[in-house]
Amino acid sequence: MKVYFGFTVAGDRSTVETARSMVACLEDLGHEVLTRHLVSDDARAADRLLGPQAVYQRDMAWLRECDLFAAEVPGSSFGLGFEAGYLLGATQNKVILFYNLSSKEKISLLITGNTHPNCTLVPYSNLAEVEAFIKTCVGRVESRPGTPR
Repeated sequence: MKVYFGFTVAGDRSTVETARSMVACLEDLGHEVLTRHLVSDDARAADRLLGPQAVYQRDMAWLRECDLFAAEVPGSSFGLGFEAGYLLGATQNKVILFYNLSSKEKISLLITGNTHPNCTLVPYSNLAEVEAFIKTCVGRVESRPGTPR
């Protein structure tokens, strides 16, 4: 499955280690993470080299291509809100929004109060809860015969 992993580039990156673990977990289960670069330390600098229009066009193409949007929401982030809102309004894609309970007060009520049928909110207290949810609810990509995994 192609996963668009959402994580802030310009905002609060205090949960980047959790985000990296989430990306690794998804990849270990056989998913293709289109946006794995977002968990790199140089994500902001790399996007700035591309320029605003190129980033917008690239990300919109990935949003149209993805099968699932999963995001680690560390606080208010216009970009994450835009991505989730676009998918929930314009597609039938599933959206999973993870947020640490200790950060709940920093997150928009439009996120924590979301009741859209294609959106799943996953409040968590520790990384083990996040990984268990991903393994149980997102699952492993089954290999096709002749395809190594």
